[in-house]
Amino acid sequence: MITDVQVFYQATPNPDSLKFTIDRIIASENVTFKADDKATRSPLAQKILGFPWAAGVFIGPDFVTVTKQNWVEWEILADPLSDLIKEHIASKLPVLLPASPTDSNSTTSEADPNDPPVVQLIKKILVEEIKPAVAMDGGDINFSSYEDGRVYLSMHGACAGCPSSVMTLKEGIETRLKAAIPEIIEVIAV
Repeated sequence: MITDVQVFYQATPNPDSLKFTIDRIIASENVTFKADDKATRSPLAQKILGFPWAAGVFIGPDFVTVTKQNWVEWEILADPLSDLIKEHIASKLPVLLPASPTDSNSTTSEADPNDPPVVQLIKKILVEEIKPAVAMDGGDINFSSYEDGRVYLSMHGACAGCPSSVMTLKEGIETRLKAAIPEIIEVIAV
């Protein structure tokens, strides 16, 4: 029944996003859905995005980050949304369906042996140091590309649109990557 699933919510640095932590693994990958997506790959995201206040859903291994429109307050949404997530999981409904070859919502920074050594090191630092830290706040940051000393990263979940994401990107991630790889000029969000 519903009581055997525990869902806890917490504020994130992004005032429009709330992280709902679940007491079990619900997904094997990180997937982002925006309000204009059909979210057919996630029955849970479809439910949440069916509300007019919903701006986005980010599904992580053991959490769901929901981003709302700024015209509604979390005080109204948090408890009912927690119950909706709990009921969905307790009912053993799927959170994510298998990906199709054309699915572009899944996010990753996994190493590829064909990557140049500098890209392998960037991805290693992202996966081992940066991604776990931003996941604690309900977000994710992924490698997009490396060109001419510039690292391009995509931000998901609570990181997307967060007022402090520029500071995290420049003072945190850029500083760490420059220390490890001196030829990096800057880190840019895409």
